[in-house]
Amino acid sequence: MFLRQVTDSALAQNAYLIGCQRTGEAIVIDPERDIDRYLKVAADNDLRITSVADTHIHADYLSGARELMEHHGAVTYLSAEGGPDWQFEWARGHANARFLHDGDTFRVGNIELKAVLSAGHTPEHMSFLVTDLGGGATEPIALLSGDFIFVGDVGRPDLLESAAGQVGAMEPGARTLYASLRATAALSEHLQILPAHGAGSACGKALGAIPFSVLGYERRFNGALREALEGSEEAFVKDILSGQPEPPLYFARMKRDNKRGPALLPDGKLPEPRRLTADELPNFVSDDSKHVILDLRNDRVAFMQRHLTGSLFAPLAGGKLPIVAGSYVDEHAAIILVVHEESEVDEAVRQLVRIGLDKVESWIPVDEALPEHLENDDLTASVTRITTAELAGALAAHPGAGVLDVRSTGEYVESHVRGSKHIPYTRLAARLAEVPHTHPLYVHCGSGLRASFAVPLLVRESRDVILVDGAFGEISTGLLTKNSTAEFAI
Repeated sequence: MFLRQVTDSALAQNAYLIGCQRTGEAIVIDPERDIDRYLKVAADNDLRITSVADTHIHADYLSGARELMEHHGAVTYLSAEGGPDWQFEWARGHANARFLHDGDTFRVGNIELKAVLSAGHTPEHMSFLVTDLGGGATEPIALLSGDFIFVGDVGRPDLLESAAGQVGAMEPGARTLYASLRATAALSEHLQILPAHGAGSACGKALGAIPFSVLGYERRFNGALREALEGSEEAFVKDILSGQPEPPLYFARMKRDNKRGPALLPDGKLPEPRRLTADELPNFVSDDSKHVILDLRNDRVAFMQRHLTGSLFAPLAGGKLPIVAGSYVDEHAAIILVVHEESEVDEAVRQLVRIGLDKVESWIPVDEALPEHLENDDLTASVTRITTAELAGALAAHPGAGVLDVRSTGEYVESHVRGSKHIPYTRLAARLAEVPHTHPLYVHCGSGLRASFAVPLLVRESRDVILVDGAFGEISTGLLTKNSTAEFAI
C-alpha cells in the first residue's frame, strides 16, 4: 500500500493519496481544487487516480472532488448520511457518483475502505477505515478521520451556527459529536489517526503540529477526546463550545458551494494572471476601480509606511492570505497581486482558488508598483502607526477618539480597553455598520498583526484609523477592564 499526506500549509489542510501498488489504482481523500499536485504524486509513483472521496462538506476550502470526477473520470465516494439538507447536490445522478451509508465498504485495488458515520462537526461527516488486504491485513491500519479527530483535538461542532448561520445548531452538534467520539471506544489502540487538519486550522482550537497520531495516544493525551470517553456529556458540550476562534466569513460560502458544486476550473487549469506595468496602475488604483489589490508583503511596517491606495495587507506567508482575502474580498471581485517576485504568483493563485477567489487577473512586483525614486500621491497612501505603549497618551490627547479591538471574543472578555468596541477581525466586513465613527479610531489586537489586516479595510471605507501596533500587555493597565462576564456575538 502507498500512502502520502499532501499538505496545504496555508490552510493547515491534509489530503491523502492512497494507492494499491499491485493494480496501480489510487484514491485521493479530501482534495483541494488545484488537483495537479495529486496527479503528479500519483504519476511519480506509477499510480493513476481512479477514485476520490470527501469526508464531509468542507467549510474552509473548496473540494477538488468534482474536478477529479469531471476532468479525470474518477469514481467519487460521498456521504449519503445527515438528512436531505446535507447531501452533495452536485453529484446527484452522475454515473461516477457513489453515495455511502454508515458501514458501507468499497475497494481501490486491494485496499478496502469502510465508511464510518462520525457526525458532529457536520451531520453527514464520514471517516474511513483503511485495510490493506493486498498486504495480508485482516483489520484496519488507519482511520482517515477528516474533521472528526485531530492530533490533540476534535472537530468543532459550532460552524453550522457560527459560520453557516444555522441558529441553534451548535449545541445539538456538540451532543452528536460526543456520541460519535464515544463510539470510537470499539476501535483498536494501534489505529493510525490521519486527520484533515493540523495546527493553524480554524477548524479547532487546540490542534497539534504533529502530522498524524495513533488512537491509543489520543485517548490518553487528547483532552477533548478523553473528556468524551471518560466525562459527562454536559461537561463535554460546555468545553467544546467555549473558546473556539471566530471563523472567517468565507466559511459560509464554502459550505454553500461544496454542497451545490464548486465551479469547475476552465479546462481544469489555474488562472494565469498577466503582469501589469507601472504605467497601467492609474487605471486600477482609483475610487471607481472594481479591482481589489492584495499586497502580499510580510512587513506590516513597510506596508503602513507606503502602499498602493486602497490595497489590503494580505501576507503570503504564514497562512494569512486566505484568511484576509476570505474575510474581506467578495467572491466576484477582480484581484491584483502586489508581490516581491514572480515566483510568488503561482502560490498566491493556488491559495485564492482554494477558497473560490478565481478572478486573479494581474500582478505587479512591489518595486515597480512602489518605486523608491517616485512617490505619486494619487497612487500611494500610508497609515499612521503608534505602539501599544503610546495608546494611553494618544487617547488623552484626543478625547473624542475611539478604540476598536479586533481580537477574539475570549481575549476581549478576559481583558480589554475600557469603552472599546469589539469586532473580531475575521467578522469585520460583515459588521462595518457597527464600527464607531470617531475621529480618530485606534485599532488594536494582541500583537498588531490582526489589527494590521483590519486597518486597510477600514481605510477603504473612508474611516479615520490609526494602527496600534505591539503587544496587548504593553497597554497601560489604567485603560483596562478585566474579567468581564459579558457575552459577545460572533
